[in-house]
Amino acid sequence: MREIVFDTETTGLDPQGGDRLVEIGCVEMVNRVPTGAVYHCYFNPERDMPAEAEAVHGLSAAFLADKPLFGEKAGELIAFLGDAPLVAHNAGFDFGFLNAELAKLGMEPVDRARMVDTVAIARRKHPGAKLSLDALCTRYGIDRSHRTKHGALLDAELLAQLYVELMGGRQIGLELAAEALVVERDGQTVAVAASLSVSTKPFRSPRPHAASAAELARHAEFMAGFSEAIWSR
Repeated sequence: MREIVFDTETTGLDPQGGDRLVEIGCVEMVNRVPTGAVYHCYFNPERDMPAEAEAVHGLSAAFLADKPLFGEKAGELIAFLGDAPLVAHNAGFDFGFLNAELAKLGMEPVDRARMVDTVAIARRKHPGAKLSLDALCTRYGIDRSHRTKHGALLDAELLAQLYVELMGGRQIGLELAAEALVVERDGQTVAVAASLSVSTKPFRSPRPHAASAAELARHAEFMAGFSEAIWSR
């Protein structure tokens, strides 16, 4: 199954109040194994960058000034997403910004039925625990030492590892054949590096275990030789 794990960075918290999407990072997975295919882009928000937002992700208005507008990249982004389920941490936030940008272009929103929220999954598994990406990476031993600021692609890559752990860890899917790990991309079937081993042992028919009539007769004769057997009392 193909899934896309993604994250966004923005100018603030409210897309309806004028905040804009400034970065998106997407990681493709097939059968919960990263394929190596990613989509990453910065966007010019056509507005200022509040200091509190810049402190989180480090993206300044000057850095974003020469980046493409969202509308210039929307088509290729939607093509990369395809019809796959979309996994995000606090997914309602990311879906809200993505769909707000699409609405500005008169494009169809991404169906929220495709939304997979890792915060909701973690809340069910660990009620009462801290649910931030940092806290959950610490819980599952995922290395985030290289994460000094939020970054959409880096956070999506960390989230992909966390998602696998939340869904049961690397043991899930070990019954899948390696040849199942393929993905359709640009109309072609692309092989994905598989970490799963597949048994090639020859099939052996089950052996009969029921005793034959002759064996049963010999057993009865043998048992008759016991005097005062406790099973005969």
